[in-house]
Amino acid sequence: MRNLKDGIRSLVKIDYYGHVHKYFRGTDADKRCATEVEILKALEERGCDYVPKLIEYDLDENILVTTNCGSPAPSISRKKSDSLFQKLEKEYGVQHDDPEPRNVTYDPKAGQFCVIDFELATLLPDPQKADNE
Repeated sequence: MRNLKDGIRSLVKIDYYGHVHKYFRGTDADKRCATEVEILKALEERGCDYVPKLIEYDLDENILVTTNCGSPAPSISRKKSDSLFQKLEKEYGVQHDDPEPRNVTYDPKAGQFCVIDFELATLLPDPQKADNE
């Protein structure tokens, strides 16, 4: 596996198949891993197509594996990244608690920007269900 990021809070690697392996470390690694798993599950249930899909995880080891959402998008404008995070909250009920352009990638296969890194996020009520009640 090839290292993508080796930081204080996580080690991120990509495997031969393009899957992203995230190993949480440091303060509250267990809570951050559990949060990211919960958020990714909810986003998949809610039909969000511009975030990674959860493939597998191990909460005892603080590891998760997701689909690949492309490469960092360092030239994305603040306006565009802000609109992605606002859409995520308004349409899917997830407040990304680190809404910075560094948490946006571009997936050339899907032809779209994607939001990543949900270890610092808050799951809100599903706005799609609120509209139907």
